[in-house]
Amino acid sequence: MKASPPKPRRYALQLRHANACVMLGIALASAGAAQAGNKPYSYYVTGNADAPVSVPAPSAPSFVLMGGGPDVDSAFRWMIERAGIKPGSGGRIVIIRATGTDAYDPYIYYSDAASTTSSTAADGWVGGAALGVSSVETLVIPSVSAANDDFVNSIVGRANAVFIAGGDQSDYIRFWKGTKLEATLNRLMAQNVPLGGTSAGLAVLGQFDYAALNGSVTTSQALSDPFNKYMTLDPNPLAGRGFITPAALAYTITDTHLDTRDRMGRLVAFTARLVAQSGNTGCAGGILPAGSAGNAARGIGVDVETALLVQGNGNGGPVTARRITNPSTTTESAVYFVRPSVAPSSCAAKTPLAMYSVEIRKLADSNATFNLSDWSGLPIYKTVDAVAGQLSASPY
Repeated sequence: MKASPPKPRRYALQLRHANACVMLGIALASAGAAQAGNKPYSYYVTGNADAPVSVPAPSAPSFVLMGGGPDVDSAFRWMIERAGIKPGSGGRIVIIRATGTDAYDPYIYYSDAASTTSSTAADGWVGGAALGVSSVETLVIPSVSAANDDFVNSIVGRANAVFIAGGDQSDYIRFWKGTKLEATLNRLMAQNVPLGGTSAGLAVLGQFDYAALNGSVTTSQALSDPFNKYMTLDPNPLAGRGFITPAALAYTITDTHLDTRDRMGRLVAFTARLVAQSGNTGCAGGILPAGSAGNAARGIGVDVETALLVQGNGNGGPVTARRITNPSTTTESAVYFVRPSVAPSSCAAKTPLAMYSVEIRKLADSNATFNLSDWSGLPIYKTVDAVAGQLSASPY
């Protein structure tokens, strides 16, 4: 693949932020101001959070599943479009996270280092203001008390699109699940407000989540013992209520950084854990069938610098998905759809997972569309077995 120069994305956003503020004189609400008032959260704004907004209610749901690493500029533009935001309409994009800064705000709002209104965004910038966005707002929500705060929920509740930043998904499960914030997010999803996430933010978007409550698990650990202490799933038990569970991603568990961190094996193990016991097959605690049934266990894995755009199509139409990346990506930037065709033959603590004929479909083409409703639109790319603590063949 042709080498590309480094892109000034997430790792350079704070520098871009400082430069943009100097050149444009945009006033930001700082974390220090929030903390000075003994607030349990931090709140930042780029743009005008008080600007009038006139946006019609979206007619169908939209989700961005981003795999981590460099952000995909056009994925945010798609969220803005799906939110119904247009030049002159106004519109609020809200970023939520448990740690970190307002680095997303200038990246989404500005078109480049010198202009908020250029009609063409430079590489590494979204250009939200030129598309009609009136404010990009970040809330750092690091506790249960912050997630239950009325101001936090008022800001999130009026968003036209919400994006969950990366970090540690265990924070989101521990701090946000069962709070007013979760209720607010569920209400927004019911109103078809676009929702997205990257890395840890993506990890909490399936019906089932890899919660990482005891730290991260490797592929080797997951395949060697699918019940090791690092294999913490949400909900637990699986028949319980998980953190936000979009209907578009029913029966699904997700994973991120698939290529750069060799995570296909652990995604296979995650999906195995969802499969119900039947006789001597399946996994203890699993609740779904294996195979091609509409409610069968399935997984979605996303490479770095990759976004899967998931949308409902209204009028009873299927949920479809397509993959996008940045023009200058230096990786294949693929999305993988994983489905066990048969239940695990061995899935027990302190024992290697044994599961055969796991179907893997691969989407590395931005012109193709995958039907999530019936798992169609792509041929089987590879079939692999999980045996003796490893996969039988390279799944990539």
